Amino acid sequence: MEQYKTVEGNALAEIEEKKSRFIGHIAFADSEEKAVAFLESVRAQHRTANHNVYAYLLRDGLRTRYSDDGEPAKTSGLPTLEAIRHAGLVDCIVVTTRYFGGTLLGTGGLVRAYTQAANAAIAAARVVTMRVCVRGTWTVDYALYDTAQRLLADCGARAGQAAFTDRVAIPFTMLAEGWPALEQKVREICRGAADIDVSAPFCAPF
Repeated sequence: MEQYKTVEGNALAEIEEKKSRFIGHIAFADSEEKAVAFLESVRAQHRTANHNVYAYLLRDGLRTRYSDDGEPAKTSGLPTLEAIRHAGLVDCIVVTTRYFGGTLLGTGGLVRAYTQAANAAIAAARVVTMRVCVRGTWTVDYALYDTAQRLLADCGARAGQAAFTDRVAIPFTMLAEGWPALEQKVREICRGAADIDVSAPFCAPF
């Protein structure tokens, strides 16, 4: 697994070109099913629009798909896909809704308008970097609680809300690359008898 950029949730932005409205919608989608579901939701919201152009790029196999939805070939869907690529994003879909304003834009005008709409949607979105992380729980005696908190922070781990019973269970999340160093320090402090559980690596914003 490698780190990558995507968007969190969804966002939209609108531009106008010669009285045509271009509404760019963007959403996180890590599967074709999610991408299609978002596309259908936009189509349902804008049933009277002239076009709902879309493009998506999935991290899994770098699968892509786009549609001009009735616009001249390569004037809308492909520019939208190129905007996603230029932003360095994966696992997302951009849908641009067009309400025709009565003036033809020409091939170059369409490419510019759809590119601008996609870029505006991307700018409105919250872009996150997904990194390879691990999640764990370190259980310590009360006497080691402060030391454990400091060590987790020193190693770049983000500690969650501790659970206090007969001992203290400290949940944490950290970059997977930092785990070996933390593990070694934990075992040194606990003299080889550390009570710590760690998950398999996974990707998450960090």
